[in-house]
Amino acid sequence: MSNILKIMAISAFLAGGQTEASAQNDHFEYNNERFADLQMLRYQVKGFDQLSLKQKTFIYYLTEAAMYGRDILFDQNGKYNLRIRRILEDIYTSYQGDRAGKDFKAFEVYLKRVWFSNGIHHHYGCEKFVPEFSKDWFWKEAQHVMTTDNALRPYEAQLPEIVNVMFNPEVMQKRVNLAEGQDLVLTSACNYYDGVTQAEAEEFYGKMKNPNDPHPVMFGMNSRLVKKDGKVQELVWTTRGLYGQALTKIVDCLRKARPFAEDADQQAVIDKLIEFYTTGNLHTFDDYTILWAANTAPQVDFVNGFTESYGDPLGMKASWESIVNFKDLDATKRTETLSANAQWFEDHSPVDSRFKKEKVKGISAKVITAAILGGDLYPSTAIGINLPNSDWVRKEHGSKSVTIGNLTEAYNLAAKGNGFRNEFIDDKEVIRLVDQYADITDDLHTDLHECLGHGSGKLLPGVDGDSLKAYGSALEEGRADLFGLYYVADPKMVELGLTPNMEAYKAQYYTYMLNGLMTQLVRIQLGNDIEEAHMRNRAFIARWCYEKGQSDKVVELVKKNGKTYVRINDYEKLRGLFGQLLAEVQRIKSTGDFAAAQALIEGYGVKIDPELHKEVLERYEKLNLAPYKGFINPVYTAVKDADGNITDVKVSYTEGYAQQMLRYSKDYATLPLVNN
Repeated sequence: MSNILKIMAISAFLAGGQTEASAQNDHFEYNNERFADLQMLRYQVKGFDQLSLKQKTFIYYLTEAAMYGRDILFDQNGKYNLRIRRILEDIYTSYQGDRAGKDFKAFEVYLKRVWFSNGIHHHYGCEKFVPEFSKDWFWKEAQHVMTTDNALRPYEAQLPEIVNVMFNPEVMQKRVNLAEGQDLVLTSACNYYDGVTQAEAEEFYGKMKNPNDPHPVMFGMNSRLVKKDGKVQELVWTTRGLYGQALTKIVDCLRKARPFAEDADQQAVIDKLIEFYTTGNLHTFDDYTILWAANTAPQVDFVNGFTESYGDPLGMKASWESIVNFKDLDATKRTETLSANAQWFEDHSPVDSRFKKEKVKGISAKVITAAILGGDLYPSTAIGINLPNSDWVRKEHGSKSVTIGNLTEAYNLAAKGNGFRNEFIDDKEVIRLVDQYADITDDLHTDLHECLGHGSGKLLPGVDGDSLKAYGSALEEGRADLFGLYYVADPKMVELGLTPNMEAYKAQYYTYMLNGLMTQLVRIQLGNDIEEAHMRNRAFIARWCYEKGQSDKVVELVKKNGKTYVRINDYEKLRGLFGQLLAEVQRIKSTGDFAAAQALIEGYGVKIDPELHKEVLERYEKLNLAPYKGFINPVYTAVKDADGNITDVKVSYTEGYAQQMLRYSKDYATLPLVNN
């Protein structure tokens, strides 16, 4: 199974953290609170008031469906997460001691991190959080709430086990472990496998696959693989199986939304999704994705389901997520221009003709306004999405690509005046280029990545889409990034009116190389390797191009006043290197060359120069910025008449982070604290 094809914003990373004063737009406050390495933002749902009542009602029920999947993700991320979250929230709401004391303040930060990451492991780095409050303090408070909360009382005897999971650094160290040479299943804390080894999981699914099947389903995407009585078997996620309580609630909301869909085709999409949730049939899932990809007419759209496979070390099992959105009609003109020229881009790609699509089908792209984020898209999210994931569905039926405009706007506004650029860029001309063109080219690179990059190329007949295994996610994201990097500098961009001139692309090239070579390292603890797929992607691209351009000094790392800076000496040659690497990455994907994928990722995308890492961390720390951003959702309230009919839907932005998380845990809790 290929992963959801998402891009994490370079501009979001360059945004750094909180500005001196909260960025505002028409009295809307984007910045909210900050804790640990995290900054909470708000996003504005501009244009919602202009939608019809039918559209608003449709969005309202879809947002309810998006909330009811929250418990699924917590449980997928770790089998103790729901119990730990309940204990933490009980302590937080009932604590009668000194709330300004050291232990409680550290506990509060820990709880907020658990909320943010949907579990006890970092949302991006996957390492387990280290509690900074006393174990004895926690034990006492946990004992109290476990004896007074009826939901927790059955698990009183498990408190020693739970405390060990939280406080013992040797237990469940990483949610997703991708370290070469280790059993990735046994050493990962995610809850997709129980009692099976990596070899057993690969053998189980390998036996299911038919290399001659032109329409293979994505085996394993909607199940937990377990060993019971010595036999490996699947527990499938359906309304009548694992996660059934949550999926039943989601289905109920989808049924309520259905009458307000914008056309009959969209109703058929909902019907097929409900059928999949009810049966778990993977052929039904493919049917659903085909209908969904073809349904491009409505203004309101949604993603709801098992989608991302980054949380599985084998890249097969999909986490639950949802986003509800509506089309930004003006901004979509940019992506429609790219979609209309998709065949031109495919034909002029620098990759081998054997790996190109002879006819690009069904490429649709739009800029959307996010109305709600749920599951694995909340609170941390992407700024672009391309679906479906199935290679054969994409080849024969096309895909949908979106750039999430109001999230990009929130990131960009939060970045103004934070001092990041002046610290890491020493060239005034480069700063001018970045200030003038970075927002434009960031958006364009995202569009190219999502709209065309993921939709480009093809697998050769008989190549298994899972053949790259743990390296598949980073390679696929790298392929899409390279497609965007190669074409953002093409004269076609000026011809199509997407960039103002032939120097604008340099802003994207510089920020990308700066991020890949240096500044994304602020997200990694000193001494650790790069693990996350998007970070590996950026690292292998930047480092490969840096190394291959050494003889011509295409890109340099230079020292000035004891600080390291990136210098690009030849932008045209750098574009040539991007093209060469794109051709190689496409070859690797198209042929399923695992050895080459392994060599590229392990050789360029994993290890870190410790001296450079230390320097970057020290420089970033002085800026007092948060390297990660997340969002607080707006609140939707249905206004109803005496008969219970919705007469309007109101949106507000005043709910605080803790308030929202506690409300979600109260109103949308769907699963038992242990799910077997």
